[in-house]
Amino acid sequence: MSDEKVLDVLAEEEEKVPAGAFRRSKEAKWYVVHTYSGHENKVKVNLEKLVENRGMQDLVLQIIVPTEDRVEYKDGVRQVKTRKIFPGYVIVKMIVTNESWYLVRNTQGVTGFVGQGSEPIPLTDEEVRRMGIEKTVIVLDIQPGDSVKVITGPFKGFSATVEDVNADKQTLKARVDMFGRSTPVELEYDQVDKL
Repeated sequence: MSDEKVLDVLAEEEEKVPAGAFRRSKEAKWYVVHTYSGHENKVKVNLEKLVENRGMQDLVLQIIVPTEDRVEYKDGVRQVKTRKIFPGYVIVKMIVTNESWYLVRNTQGVTGFVGQGSEPIPLTDEEVRRMGIEKTVIVLDIQPGDSVKVITGPFKGFSATVEDVNADKQTLKARVDMFGRSTPVELEYDQVDKL
């Protein structure tokens, strides 16, 4: 289907939508879009073209297909292969309006949004962080020798003494006192508060 035909179909569908069917959200959130398996990259390209053609860059901000590189050894030869982390899904950062919902929903290869019924459910900030979609830069003034309190994870509630800080990776190495022993641990910036 050509872009012009898709735009005509979208315009016809929008006319059928009752007013106020979706509330316009004020800020962009990440949504998961289900696609035909193996069509993730095609959906990404098609959706980017439609967004550009309709001038909707202010509503659909980013489209990603999460991938990871894996090193495999075959017959003693090192090969780096890229594979999709979530086959059959594309992650879209968008502001949901009637127009943006129909644009994404009716893109060729899309079967729908992940959510209840036709209402898309945004990913929580914690889900976005765990999936590595968007990195939040945390500025933490910590030096070796400082004391921190662990606020999340398996060492939650324990105090620790910082031994090394890696600002680029936003991690630190520390010693946690538990059960009368000093145990070395590696923590992320978002897992600690400075005491």
